[in-house]
Amino acid sequence: MHHIYHTEGIILSSGNFGETGKYYSIFTRDLGMIYASAQGVRKISSKLRFVLQDFSYLKIDLVKGKDFWRITSVSKTNELENLSRTGTFEVFVNISKLLKRLLAGEDRNEELFIDLLKGLSILNKSETNEELRSIEAIIVLRILNNLGYIGGNEVLKDFIKSPFEEELIFKVPESRAKILHQINKALKETHL
Repeated sequence: MHHIYHTEGIILSSGNFGETGKYYSIFTRDLGMIYASAQGVRKISSKLRFVLQDFSYLKIDLVKGKDFWRITSVSKTNELENLSRTGTFEVFVNISKLLKRLLAGEDRNEELFIDLLKGLSILNKSETNEELRSIEAIIVLRILNNLGYIGGNEVLKDFIKSPFEEELIFKVPESRAKILHQINKALKETHL
């Protein structure tokens, strides 16, 4: 009998395989970045069809297979449901692409997961384009810092200290140039 792993995760992307299956890139709380499959999920009769959507935050049950994880069941968390608004969704897609680029394998990083959830919940409440740009900059900076690409930068220490506080978005405009410079420098150094 296989051990069932219970965790939470954010689906970063998916793709079709076979006649009715899909595979998913999922950033999880307990397992890090994983690749999982779901058989028959594209069938009209599939119970998982409408739950396993890209960019959703879910509770997931998984079984470790030979090459892939296999999704056995999922349920919605009912959080981050409004991230499909135009500007907000674009930011979420950009963050998802960055995570897929930087997170190579299964390596638990609960601190990053919690930080990302907090950032996305703040993003979910954003109202203006300025707020969207500020939140995206902070989330990207915090991802890079958590993965060790930023280091001890005295100027940006308020933006990378935990926990992620909503008031930070109002401090971004005065430090935007420094934040973007540090992000671009870190991304260049990743060689990815």
